[in-house]
Amino acid sequence: MSATASKALPCLLLALLISGTAFSADVIKRQRPGDEAPAGDIPPQAPAPIDKDAIPRPARDLPRESIGIPDRWRLIETLGVVKENRLDPYNQNTLKADRPLHDDWFLNLALISDTVLEPRNVPTPVGPQTTGSAGQLDVLGSDEQTIFVENLIMSVVYYKGDTIFRPPDYEYRFTAVANYNRVDADELRALRIDPDDGKTRTDSHLGVQDLYFDKHLRNVSDRYDFDSLRIGIQPITADFRGFLFIDNPFGVRLFGTRDNNIYQYNLAWFRRMEKDTNSGLNDLGQSLREDDVFLANLYRQDYPSLGFNSQLVFLYNRNREDEFEFDRNGFLVRPASIGFEKLNEYDVTYLGYNGDGHFGRHNISLSTYYAFGQEERALFTDLETDISAVFAALEYSRDYDWMRARISLLYGSGDEDPFDDKSTGFDAVFENPLFAGADTSYWIRQPVPNIGGGGVALSGRNGILNSLRSSKEQGQSNFTNPGIRLLGFGMDFDLLPEWRVSFNLNHLWFDTTEVLETARNQGSIDNDIGWDVSVASIYRPYMSQNVIFRASVAALVPGDGFEQMFGDDTQYTILANLVLAY
Repeated sequence: MSATASKALPCLLLALLISGTAFSADVIKRQRPGDEAPAGDIPPQAPAPIDKDAIPRPARDLPRESIGIPDRWRLIETLGVVKENRLDPYNQNTLKADRPLHDDWFLNLALISDTVLEPRNVPTPVGPQTTGSAGQLDVLGSDEQTIFVENLIMSVVYYKGDTIFRPPDYEYRFTAVANYNRVDADELRALRIDPDDGKTRTDSHLGVQDLYFDKHLRNVSDRYDFDSLRIGIQPITADFRGFLFIDNPFGVRLFGTRDNNIYQYNLAWFRRMEKDTNSGLNDLGQSLREDDVFLANLYRQDYPSLGFNSQLVFLYNRNREDEFEFDRNGFLVRPASIGFEKLNEYDVTYLGYNGDGHFGRHNISLSTYYAFGQEERALFTDLETDISAVFAALEYSRDYDWMRARISLLYGSGDEDPFDDKSTGFDAVFENPLFAGADTSYWIRQPVPNIGGGGVALSGRNGILNSLRSSKEQGQSNFTNPGIRLLGFGMDFDLLPEWRVSFNLNHLWFDTTEVLETARNQGSIDNDIGWDVSVASIYRPYMSQNVIFRASVAALVPGDGFEQMFGDDTQYTILANLVLAY
């Protein structure tokens, strides 16, 4: 190539590039809606700056195309992505309130099977009339028992409104529980007062745990803070851990939120319902009890620190039960068969503070109560007494990757002098504590009878307080009791996302034993109840609440006080629990 040609080639390429750019811009300027594209294929060119005024705006007279959608809940199905399967609770399902049943009304159905098999041993007295084992002349008999329980729970919720951003406008809820239970014991009269009824008891009951109407009264802010009113049989929990009052009574409750849900409140009146003796469920076949609970509580989120919630509680319990009541097994439940065995009425007020949350990596749950009031007749004086009792509980835990370590402390005051004019033993209205291992603990799960001291239990089933009640479900509160102290340590291990193993070790003491010594007419009784040790396994194969298998083993190794009352045998319980939920 000559020197002249080599100089002319760059100039030619530059001219062609300028010419092509001008041609592309001319094509863009000439095209309008409806214009035909220029003939021929145009090779891709580098984009050039375009004047915004050169691009036409859409004309108003252009036709618009739109696709009708029934509603936003059916949007995915309209696009053909998801189809409904009413047997599947996790995908589009009208029966699980994923879409309206009609208009803005939703239906949510739930069906749960809860099965329990529980071999255990509990201190059991020899029947006073007769025994099934010849040669038993001692106070204590065979303590082996086996329990089988099946609860079939059906819940129906029918409500109007969108609950994503605000509460429903109207809600109707019905929950029924069909219960079957069977208990086998080694001693006559352990299950029913008539020894002719044998050593096995089979029973069933249909209980209604929810039956209420909920009305959304108003919104009080643009963040959907609200006031609502609920009337009927409904669940209520007075505090975070269920220490004071957790039940399904009949009542009226006004509740709502303020300041972007930072404050939550309840104002309520409840009248307690009679419970079925062997299932513990509500019994609609009996009249409401003369036992009223007035509750006011206030929750404050993120106080005093972000991540920690505080609660103030005011609860007034007014009891006017003035008739003798026997349970379905023939045992006296009101008044308790201890002391003077006379009808009792009482007024007691509880003031409490509860907290639950975390400070950094430190998890803390605490509860404190002061109870005061009057009761018409104390157990051992038959005189009016003043009630003054205290309660405190603290659980501290910290997470270490897949492990959580817990320390539990609990104190319920006891009555040091059952013959004075003060009742200082703390008792709750209806407890079911989630604390120190909860119902996997032997002491919390099992009712330990006060053999030789009246027809009462030291602590009721699924209860932690030594209240000397005839029954947690049907009996009255008792403020002449020995109280309790607990120090516990626990560990939770998340071995797999589906599998958790928990270990709990609790040491228990009576706060004072004068009441026990008086009731049993026994000399000095030591405060030491003993060591409560338990191991529990929870397995959820689908990492959800639809299938849960729980198994636990717990034992109570007697301390000096327990040995003096019931002997030195180690008490145990084994629990197998299967929950299937739709």
